[in-house]
Amino acid sequence: MSEEQRPPASTGMGALSTSRGALVLPALVVVSLVAGGLVRWADPGNPWVWRVWMAVLVAAGVPVVVRTVRGLLRGNFAADVVATLSILGAVLLGQPIAGLVIVLMQTGGEWLEHYAEGRASNAVRALEEAAPRTAHRQRADGQHDDIEVSEIRAGDLLLVRPGEMLPADGVVESGRSHLDVSRLTGEAPPEMVQHGSDVRSGAVNLEGAIVLRATRPASESLYARIVELVRTAQSEKSPIQRLADQYAIWFTPLTIVVCAIAWFVTHDALRVLAVLVVATPCPLLLATPVAIIGGINRCARQQVIVRSGGALERLASVDTAVFDKTGTLTVGRPEVVAVDALDGWTEVEVLRLAAAVEVGSGHHLARSTVDAAVRRGITPPTPSNVTDAPGLGVRGTVEGRDVAVGASAWLTTLFPAEHAAIAAARGAGLRGVVAVDGQIAGAIEYADQAREGLHGFFEQLRRMGLRHLVLLSGDHQANVEGIARAVGITDARGDLLPQQKVDAVKEMMHAGRRVVMVGDGTNDAPALSAATAGIALAAHGGGIAAEAADAVILCDDITRVADAIRFGRRAVAIARQSIFVGLGLSGLAMVAAAFGYFSPTTGAMLQEAIDVAVILNAVRASGE
Repeated sequence: MSEEQRPPASTGMGALSTSRGALVLPALVVVSLVAGGLVRWADPGNPWVWRVWMAVLVAAGVPVVVRTVRGLLRGNFAADVVATLSILGAVLLGQPIAGLVIVLMQTGGEWLEHYAEGRASNAVRALEEAAPRTAHRQRADGQHDDIEVSEIRAGDLLLVRPGEMLPADGVVESGRSHLDVSRLTGEAPPEMVQHGSDVRSGAVNLEGAIVLRATRPASESLYARIVELVRTAQSEKSPIQRLADQYAIWFTPLTIVVCAIAWFVTHDALRVLAVLVVATPCPLLLATPVAIIGGINRCARQQVIVRSGGALERLASVDTAVFDKTGTLTVGRPEVVAVDALDGWTEVEVLRLAAAVEVGSGHHLARSTVDAAVRRGITPPTPSNVTDAPGLGVRGTVEGRDVAVGASAWLTTLFPAEHAAIAAARGAGLRGVVAVDGQIAGAIEYADQAREGLHGFFEQLRRMGLRHLVLLSGDHQANVEGIARAVGITDARGDLLPQQKVDAVKEMMHAGRRVVMVGDGTNDAPALSAATAGIALAAHGGGIAAEAADAVILCDDITRVADAIRFGRRAVAIARQSIFVGLGLSGLAMVAAAFGYFSPTTGAMLQEAIDVAVILNAVRASGE
């Protein structure tokens, strides 16, 4: 296993069984060594102990040799080569203990790597499971047939009920509703649609039933393209070379040269085997996974779940950070940012009456309105006769007054005489107009707010060497630039579809940058997969983004991104330190073995002592 690759998708017991399976060979070696040692102690002349050890060496060594040979045939020159030569030499020269110790170190390191990998990402499967399976196609007589989504053709009329995902891209023929488009754009505010509105698959209908005319088959829809984007991005993501193999490229040839010199000078096969045994790069095979596991565990204590050792190494290498906007740099829910009162009204009174009728509303802005009133110390009075117009607004009686809050178009139909006042109150941005007794009292403006503490967080990233910070969003360019200015990002790009986010990330990577992408929505999943490393914020569920990412932050704290990168860098630094020390000691032992100072078995024990030293050093990666 010479390259760190994403393992096949597995979850739960599947991942556990993989880890247990990798433990079989090291467990077999330990049992045979201990049992044989006890028998030898009780009966020093027992000839069967040697035979059993040789049998176990062959049984446990064959899988190691086969994997190494396969890797060499694929052109992978890995740290396993010297270990394999040592195992073969131990078998040919009848040195089972030396060989078994090498097998134990080799298979033990592989088990540690399996343990570190954890479970693999199954983002594509999760995306496909979330997709709609059936659609309601309207017949000429107005009735509906349930069909497979694959049967949708351009021109079909499709009924979409509240709570259902749109099965295909199309145009609304009839009905009015709000759509949750967060899967597609990452934006929290639902999108109002009515006759003539363009709609895309992957959006979820929130309120009234709508009928749309499909403009293309479901297989060509936007949601289908997102699935394909994630699949393609993950397949194209180059696996990184194992940290151990980076050093094996020069250490393995050096070992072979020393063995060749020892043979030509002494013609002593046991001396050559002793060189191989002490040169077996156990510091490479053990120190790296131990340090990486320590880094993964350190991240986990900060509620950052890193999927694999390779993911941690990728995090440690990044020099560019790319962020989604909504839910990542912002709180992800529109909040009241301003209350505009017309002449004769105060901001407090407008907000008080609006919050009163919004208390019982299911509209996505109702909670924000009520929360804003409570934060200002306003207690909304109890309303009566409340009626909710889905997707439009809410109306009710408050302290004997007729209060209506909603979209300007809806209020214009209720109070045509107030058209001019409604137009004046409407303004720009996301606003709800408030009418009292048929007259416009004011408007409430909503906007998604930047998270607190972002300036300090970005400054921390810059001190860590991530000087190129980018904001990519599906929101309008003006909104994106506003958030970027508020948090101190100069490179901000809006109005992006998922494919365009992927293109932007790939463009940076082609320019030589190592990119960490941070996001939280389905629309971010392809970019999370395409980046050098992807980090998902999963405090609100995470969904597909969490499945596509290399690391998942469980708490609602984006500053943990810096923690993950810092812990990854520390783990890799400690692993490299352990490798340098271990290989240095192994190099000295190689020289001693070449001069005949110890046997292969003694060399194996010496190598064990070196292993213990580098492992103890690598364990530091899990601490402060």
